[in-house]
Amino acid sequence: VPMEEVTKEQRSAAKAVNFGIVYGISDFGLAEQLGIGRKKAKQYIEQYKEKYMGIKNFMDNIVEEAKKRGYVETLFHRRREIPELSSNNYMVRQFGARVAMNTPIQGTSADIIKIAMVEASKKLKENHMKSKMILQVHDELIFDVFKDELDMVKEIVKETMEGVCKMSVPLKVDIEVGTDW
Repeated sequence: VPMEEVTKEQRSAAKAVNFGIVYGISDFGLAEQLGIGRKKAKQYIEQYKEKYMGIKNFMDNIVEEAKKRGYVETLFHRRREIPELSSNNYMVRQFGARVAMNTPIQGTSADIIKIAMVEASKKLKENHMKSKMILQVHDELIFDVFKDELDMVKEIVKETMEGVCKMSVPLKVDIEVGTDW
């Protein structure tokens, strides 16, 4: 599907597949999330791993390294111990493998949003804004914004969130405005 024709539903399904697989989702979990059969979900996972071997290798390497070291780290070197990887119980080891795959990515994302929160708050204060950050939900920040400050707050938040961490793939931020969350 050409990029400009991708619907919100297609984007949502693609995110479920991409993130689910990277975080070690099972065929059962993916089937539940997408409302499809397990057989089809298993086929999606297998085709994905075949097509994107680099991701599969990345995931396998993270788990192997975590087994050796006993922990994984985020990009910012925040460490998470994973004793489950040395468990005698298969299900516990599988959980540990999912944690090992998930933490470097999801944990780095959590680090980035926390740094962005500190920086955005600091910039709002520096600019003597009355508007305030009131909530963080996963990778979203919610602000209570005075109408006369809207454009300035949008600019501050976008610049801050997109510039908080330089990576090979740029961080992109969507800003939405409404009367309630």
